[in-house]
Amino acid sequence: MSRENLVMKASIGISKLLLIGCMLMSLTHLARADTKPDQLEIAFLGDSITAGYGLNPGEAFPELIAQKLQEKGTSINLINAGVSGDTTTGGLARLAWSIPDSVDGVVLELGANDALRGIPVEQAEKNLDKIITQLKNRGIPVLLTGMRSPPNMGDQYETAFNNIYPKLAEKHDLLFYDFILEGVAADPALNQSDGIHPNPEGSKVIANNFFPVVEQFLATLKQ
Repeated sequence: MSRENLVMKASIGISKLLLIGCMLMSLTHLARADTKPDQLEIAFLGDSITAGYGLNPGEAFPELIAQKLQEKGTSINLINAGVSGDTTTGGLARLAWSIPDSVDGVVLELGANDALRGIPVEQAEKNLDKIITQLKNRGIPVLLTGMRSPPNMGDQYETAFNNIYPKLAEKHDLLFYDFILEGVAADPALNQSDGIHPNPEGSKVIANNFFPVVEQFLATLKQ
């Protein structure tokens, strides 16, 4: 057999191998796509309440909610984007890198530190409005949780601050949970020694109270 024929046969053999390799890679890709779990990715954007300040790993309310969902047969990919001490200004500043485009929905829990520091209500409302608007522009649905101002800020501030959340929920047509610390705030048995941050039992109360609303939110994402 001539040298030219040998080269031609070798070239044909290599081409066949490359073709087979490409086919196998395509089949592998399809197999992986077929076996990828249909799992929602949910981010919790918040402050120390979301982050679980003073709690052990797994005790923050987002993790407890994820556990409860798992027990009921619904698994989510949880992103805990809680930062202790964060204000609405901080949440807005880190929004782009804290919440990836891959998420299916965001639970927004911010504002407690604004109220504690007496940040002007108008500023807190403007920041939350921008966060919601930016997420909606990215096609990411939002579940908004409310916060209450401490009474020592005065009646005028308290009323104005507390009204931020229902006002924004109505403006943006959001699913809304009135008060994230419902049943926990001001109860010494459910808070750490600082009287502000939930202890493990308080975190469980938050998760139990909030859980039905999260389930409702997830149901809207599956439609």
